[in-house]
Amino acid sequence: MTGTRKPRRATVHDVAAAAGVSRGTVNRVLNGGYVSTDARAAIEAAIAEVGYVPNRAASNLARQRSQAVGFLALEPHSLLLEDPNIGAIMLGANAVLSLADHQMVSLVIDSDRDMQRVGRYLSGGFVDGAIIVSARSHDPITRLIAEIKLPATFVGHPPDLDRSIPFVGIDNIGSSRAITERLLATGRTRVGMIAAALDRDSGADRLAGFQQALGDLFDPTLVVDVPLYDYAYGVKGMRALLDREPALDGVFAASDAVAAGALETLREAGRRVPEDVGLVGFDDSSWALRTQPPLSTVHQPARDIGRNAAESVLRQIAGDPVESGVLLDSPVVWRQSA
Repeated sequence: MTGTRKPRRATVHDVAAAAGVSRGTVNRVLNGGYVSTDARAAIEAAIAEVGYVPNRAASNLARQRSQAVGFLALEPHSLLLEDPNIGAIMLGANAVLSLADHQMVSLVIDSDRDMQRVGRYLSGGFVDGAIIVSARSHDPITRLIAEIKLPATFVGHPPDLDRSIPFVGIDNIGSSRAITERLLATGRTRVGMIAAALDRDSGADRLAGFQQALGDLFDPTLVVDVPLYDYAYGVKGMRALLDREPALDGVFAASDAVAAGALETLREAGRRVPEDVGLVGFDDSSWALRTQPPLSTVHQPARDIGRNAAESVLRQIAGDPVESGVLLDSPVVWRQSA
């Protein structure tokens, strides 16, 4: 009596033949690497057609891969939940990682203890790569990433970032200069700034762009330094500016959240926006449309930043070349606040 032969299990060779691509391209998709959208679609269709089932556990064990990417946010817990930009960056990154069959692991660093814990986690091989958001100048995480040579991409460019580590961001200097010039073009003559997060490249660069736009008109006494991109600090910063210069007629706030707080203070002080004071922000976040009037601001493509950062990390994991630095467009969006 003849026994029943088990059907042959589909292989990577079968998938490659059905998709019309090389085995290497199939393996890049299976291992979370980067391929074109068309190639990925063809391979996914071929996998369904031939019934290929990858053995993820065995493959990951052999390659010592976790199939996970860390998303590190270096922010206070309260601000992390309120900041729409970080949420948008996270969603953009997760969309790319999900398509590549990678899990995103969210890690929040709000203290030295957090840094030590996360450092041990990253060094322990629990993730294949990392996306880092809001690193400060001379941040321990920057040194750690360089030391352990973990595939990683920074959102923004800390000044001490190792040249071998890629970053994705925007031109904060140029965009801040552009919106300040637009504000000055409305006829404002006493213009101040609520400058936030000067320990990060984004905050320092936005102040630099503001100063460049003003040139000889720049008055350092009309710059108030606050620690975070936060509504409450916008309130405090605006009060300090009005105390220093009651005749102030223009304000650049370093973020939309800061601008929203500044707007509330101006309203309490009986100053009309934009009639008495022109006010501009930065980010084009949900804050910009919640205020009355809506904020003139700079559009920060947060989701695209997250997508680009995730694609960069996946390329590094796959051993593919990556661009060392990517700057996305960040145009001025002019509304009714200035």
